[in-house]
Amino acid sequence: MATNNNREPIYLPLEDVESEHCALIIEKGLAQVQGIESHKVELNNRRAAITVDGNEVVSEAVKAVKDLGYGVTTVKNSFPVLGMTCASCAGSVESIIAHEPGVVNASVNFATGNLTVEYLPNMTDAAKLQKAVRSVGYDLLVEEESTQQETLENIQTEKFKKLKTKTLWAILLSLPVVVIGMFFMDMPYADPIMWFFSTPVVLWLGKDFFINAWKQAKHRSANMDTLVALSTGIAYVFSVFNMLFADFWHQRGLHAHVYFEAAAVIVAFILLGKLLEEKAKGNTSSAIKKLMGLQPKTVVVIEADGTERQKAIEDVNAGDIILVKPGEKIAVDGMVVSGNSYVDESMLSGEPVPVLKKENEKVFAGTINQKGSFQFKAVKVGKETMLAQIIKMVQDAQGSKAPVQKLVDKIAGIFVPVVIGIAILTFIAWFFLGGDNGIVQGLLASITVLVIACPCALGLATPTAIMVGVGKGAEKGILIKDAESLELAKKVDAIVLDKTGTITEGRPEVTGIEWLNNDDATKNILLSIEKQSEHPLAEAVVKNLQGASITALSNFDSITGKGVKADHNNETYFVGNKKLLAENTITIAEPLQRQADEWGSQSKTVIWFANSKEALSVVAISDKIKETSVQAIREIQDMDIDLYMLTGDNEATAKAISSQTGIKHYKAEVLPQHKADFVKELQQQGKVVAMVGDGINDSTALATADVSIAMGKGSDIAMDVAKMTIISSDLTKIPQAIRLSKQTVATIKQNLFWAFIYNLIGIPIAAGILYPINGFLLNPMIAGAAMALSSVSVVSNSLRLKWKK
Repeated sequence: MATNNNREPIYLPLEDVESEHCALIIEKGLAQVQGIESHKVELNNRRAAITVDGNEVVSEAVKAVKDLGYGVTTVKNSFPVLGMTCASCAGSVESIIAHEPGVVNASVNFATGNLTVEYLPNMTDAAKLQKAVRSVGYDLLVEEESTQQETLENIQTEKFKKLKTKTLWAILLSLPVVVIGMFFMDMPYADPIMWFFSTPVVLWLGKDFFINAWKQAKHRSANMDTLVALSTGIAYVFSVFNMLFADFWHQRGLHAHVYFEAAAVIVAFILLGKLLEEKAKGNTSSAIKKLMGLQPKTVVVIEADGTERQKAIEDVNAGDIILVKPGEKIAVDGMVVSGNSYVDESMLSGEPVPVLKKENEKVFAGTINQKGSFQFKAVKVGKETMLAQIIKMVQDAQGSKAPVQKLVDKIAGIFVPVVIGIAILTFIAWFFLGGDNGIVQGLLASITVLVIACPCALGLATPTAIMVGVGKGAEKGILIKDAESLELAKKVDAIVLDKTGTITEGRPEVTGIEWLNNDDATKNILLSIEKQSEHPLAEAVVKNLQGASITALSNFDSITGKGVKADHNNETYFVGNKKLLAENTITIAEPLQRQADEWGSQSKTVIWFANSKEALSVVAISDKIKETSVQAIREIQDMDIDLYMLTGDNEATAKAISSQTGIKHYKAEVLPQHKADFVKELQQQGKVVAMVGDGINDSTALATADVSIAMGKGSDIAMDVAKMTIISSDLTKIPQAIRLSKQTVATIKQNLFWAFIYNLIGIPIAAGILYPINGFLLNPMIAGAAMALSSVSVVSNSLRLKWKK
């Protein structure tokens, strides 16, 4: 088999992986499969990411996971293959399908002409398989409906429905058992009736617990299912024995109790807990679903002959011209070729004001067109679009582990064996110290210990909070790449800001023009000269003089380092710095000079416009400070965080910017390579440093900092390196990100505290520690309810993050 050279990760969608403890068991299992080069279980994304050295390893990996008692969501299907003429055709179709990423098993039967295939629905689908078969000259017969139903989402929805039905049945069948067990113990045939109702609950609705516990036991490991299977199994078997052989106890002078209600109710409660947990977990991933919903399913493409044709989003290629009507969503990233309109980009950038898009401006997938209509050329499609990148980033972040998690993992790993040990000790203690009823009460107490212990609450404490935190960030236009930076951001006590493009807009603008005599002819000449000039500042002047018209010039000449000159109607005109005017002995009127000095003191760039005798006008140009920067800087400094501004500009400009924005510390004339050194310097003083930048020149400093934040309008390299990206490039998002980090970490701590305290208090009470004091023994049914509640409460607490400001 060919190797998977590009080493793209293959994602196995996992089922029944409830907590970090389950994830650890799968990690161990995958580690033993030959041919897997790297593996990582992402609990929040319910998937395992593996890289393999050949596609045949995928089926081994799937088998390994299933052997451990967990599920991998796969779709099994058979399609008729068209165009096969001999047995070797069948061989080549089979091998091309077997090499498709995401295919688990494939076989082609030449006699029936059918391809039987099992594949991962998140990695591939019928349409992709069809494409692969067509590439070698055959065809697959794929029905439209089948492709729709097999998406991962639909499979998960189906699973949720099944769980709901199971839970409902378990509750309905347990009710009569509880009523009889509590109030009508002495009615005739009470025991057989309870047996009749509880058997389907334990053995049919709860069968997965036993199957999975057995698979775990074969691999010498134990998880949540082991605890449930042991407790309900012991209670059920013990009760059946007592019902059938009541005399065994009567001869010993004891009453034979049955505990069918405990066994049935425990299963019902745990299923209910799982159902509530699934529902809540669905809410934690709503951010991704929102992002995915931003992309329309079809688009209107303008063909070469001018006709309009509707295409599915998957079939759009780079270079297609796409028509966008008022109110429609933009499907892929591209460049406007004709027409103009305002586009609402708030879903990507969090900026509420729609942006005007005209020819040659970029548009992004998922943004919404307002009232106008335009055509644009597709530039990035499929996985390349900014929206797809954002979705991938958010998913990866939600799947990453926070440092806190490593400690919890260690505890989760030994949790179940320890609990089983405690249960055995409890039974032994009761057996020797419990007097006449020692055996029965010992059994009950150890069942209660097994039921009340909840590894899930521990395993869910961190991931659910991280998931909601990352999702909430994405909704606010703050992209967080991994859990670690989300946990670290709250500790930041120094922030280093790059000036250009971070504090300022990053593009020069005319901030003032003073004319000697304000007439149109002069303006037209200035515009015409600047239009021909290649100097970057000339563009700002052209933009400012948009109302003027262009006149004919001759003898245009660029004077390096000083400016330009040109002739018009036998008069020479100059545009440039003061040196140019001095060399040509041009006089400057007093009001113009006064204005130029004032602008100079504000460290703005001053440009002169003159004819051969006198200066006609003076222009001030500067890189404008963003409207939100001042407020953001004030907010950050109010949080007791030291702010440092770094810039390559001269001292005067740096000083002017820092006094306008209120920044206390700044450094001027800093070269790109020295930015990283400055970050290191601060780290050596014991500070936790965040670096905020937008350009390629910031990338080393971003990589050096503890928390790196890139501006979304900046370069792709900065965004690749940074752990957080602020899509709108608005600095006020930084204090928001820090607050989000504080809230998320607080939630993780609350969750862990609750999960630990719950187990620390619950297990001893279940073992009967209060019995010698006040005769209190915990009923196994109550323990089942408490356990279900503890997981749900952890997930609900994480969901509270969503509503926080």
